[in-house]
Amino acid sequence: MTLTAIPIRLAPAKGCNCQVCPFYTGNPDAPEPVCSGSNSDCSYCGCARTESTNPAPTACGQCSVRCGSRIDIGDWMTDIGGTVAFDDIDLGDVALPAKLPRFTPQVDTKDLTELDADLNWPAYAVGLRRVMSPATGAVLPGYGNAESAHTALGLSTGQLAVLVGYGTDPHVEMFWTRRHDLIPQLAAMAWDVVLCPNYSIYGNYPRAEMLINMRRNLAVAQEMRDAGINAVPNLYWFRLEDLRRYEDWALDTDPPAVAVNLQTFRTDHDWDAMAIPGLAYLAGTLPITTDVICTGASRADRIGELLELFGSRLHLVGQNALAYARRGAVMTPAGRQDLNAHAPDAFAANVRFYNRLMQGGT
Repeated sequence: MTLTAIPIRLAPAKGCNCQVCPFYTGNPDAPEPVCSGSNSDCSYCGCARTESTNPAPTACGQCSVRCGSRIDIGDWMTDIGGTVAFDDIDLGDVALPAKLPRFTPQVDTKDLTELDADLNWPAYAVGLRRVMSPATGAVLPGYGNAESAHTALGLSTGQLAVLVGYGTDPHVEMFWTRRHDLIPQLAAMAWDVVLCPNYSIYGNYPRAEMLINMRRNLAVAQEMRDAGINAVPNLYWFRLEDLRRYEDWALDTDPPAVAVNLQTFRTDHDWDAMAIPGLAYLAGTLPITTDVICTGASRADRIGELLELFGSRLHLVGQNALAYARRGAVMTPAGRQDLNAHAPDAFAANVRFYNRLMQGGT
């Protein structure tokens, strides 16, 4: 399905004026009442354009967020399909590859010969910055000039290539800007799974930015699926209403898989107060046929919590197996041990350790 703009050209209200916003649930005339109101802790509500009665045309030039006061907000709404709803997003019924392991290590190199020598692991992942230049937005030659992602990574027959499309905010914004050129190139690389770029939601953002980014996280997956890529959308949320919207969308479309990037939930408070409640909601409301791919969880206790929530439909993609190995460290049931081990040996031990955790072992 190709994204198309709806007839009404919606845009958030200038100055976060909820009473006339087309997305505010308290506005009886709102065509898309999906938002309960502005964020009280927004850091952008006092911007130069909002406060000025005659703002300079450049007032929005350096702003990192989208709100109703932006001079180009209409263009942004057109670019995301003219809506913040999810009704036109249907990712089809392409399932994850049957051979995708419960744990897929993310690596920092294309030469896997030494790392994989004693493993012959079913799948390997690489991050977006290994494929798309953060400086220019162009596909790097090692992938652009290769026959496929599999040959670029030096994978053996049957091994799977996974692209983790996550990156810094400027990097994924660059992907969005260049996506019409980049998506066909990614499709030609024949990745087995692509975790779609993640457009951020921060607590101090205007609510409009959150709505736009939740839409973009699904819309970019739709565009990739339309190009033949086995794309998995990233889900972010901030309020219960966000989770309820995902629930309605998932029940309507039965997505084969979704992904959640947990790298930003570093503190125990963030994990307990924001991550786990949202994940528990998803665990209880997503169709039982929907797999869940998580990144950014490396602690055994957190992985155990994820397994309690999602069971056998949970997949984990992680960088720590190699990150620890580069320092000669291995993971054990007692925690990290610095052994000055040879990196390939430590990597193999770490991959097996995380795989045991994903099987419910230690």
